[in-house]
Amino acid sequence: MINIALFGLGRIGFMHGKNLMRNKDFNLHYVYDLNKKLTQKAAKILKSNPIDNPSIAFRDKKVDAVFIASTTSTHIKLITDAAKYKKTIFCEKPLDLDINKINACKKKIEKFKPKIQLGFNRRYDPGHNSLKKKLLQGKIGKLEKIIITSRDPAPPSLKYLKESGGIFRDMMIHDFDLVRFYLGKDVPKKLIATGSNISNPKFNIIKDYELASCMIKSQKGVLCTITNSRHCSFGYDQRVELFGSKGMIISDNKRENETSLYSSNSTSGKEPLMHFFVERYKEAYKNQLYDFSKFIKKNLRPLAEFEEGRKALIMANAAQKSIFSRKLEELNFI
Repeated sequence: MINIALFGLGRIGFMHGKNLMRNKDFNLHYVYDLNKKLTQKAAKILKSNPIDNPSIAFRDKKVDAVFIASTTSTHIKLITDAAKYKKTIFCEKPLDLDINKINACKKKIEKFKPKIQLGFNRRYDPGHNSLKKKLLQGKIGKLEKIIITSRDPAPPSLKYLKESGGIFRDMMIHDFDLVRFYLGKDVPKKLIATGSNISNPKFNIIKDYELASCMIKSQKGVLCTITNSRHCSFGYDQRVELFGSKGMIISDNKRENETSLYSSNSTSGKEPLMHFFVERYKEAYKNQLYDFSKFIKKNLRPLAEFEEGRKALIMANAAQKSIFSRKLEELNFI
């Protein structure tokens, strides 16, 4: 059994804690949060040991791995410390909001040859992942276009939005990663982005966007279109379409069930879409965790590592730059 320490016990951290506790491959040995009361409360629920400093977990030779789900600003230091102590690392996205810090971290830890998995869970969604498999099987011929739609049911709190790094670094970063996932050895070369605020004035206050779109062109000419919205009246709208020379494949939205209502008033009444990312990507989070287990036990590389986090942020930064330049921005992943 893998002894693991979990850092960060907010909404996403606590969800990971429950998944770790339920997975037979893991023993959730330590939990830590800056909020000591929250640490104590979560430790009881998750049947784990509360600690008041991550260094306790780093120094414990019984701990095999650390799971970083704390605030983004803490990620780089925790990764650096964990690498020094030869712990296998899982880190939620993004690595950081500052690409210079990420590049400096990369250089600093490379001598330790760390094993780092990044939390791009959408690569593990059964639907999204099946598109990649079908693409590699040649089901749609030569890839020509990628279309990704990602709309949240409602925006997060203003406090969160102020600290998130903006829609491109916080939300669309998942989609930038998916673009790279589907392109494979093909490389994104240029992008142009735009954003808008129509319904919610609070985005103007924090100089961010409730609506954003981005178009990317790859080295081989594949066109990739991403559409994001911080609000969606009909639920959590998550769709991916791959269009090729021989056809098209789509990973569609999920619902609580797939029943349809036919009556005198309607012939297409369907159940609402799932309304929260935890439910929508429930299987993806489980699959991601199984991959982490194989990474630790068998040294099998996961679908997303440190470089995936670094390159996704480079794309997010270019999109942010494009907003102001109103031009195509070149992508440089060096």
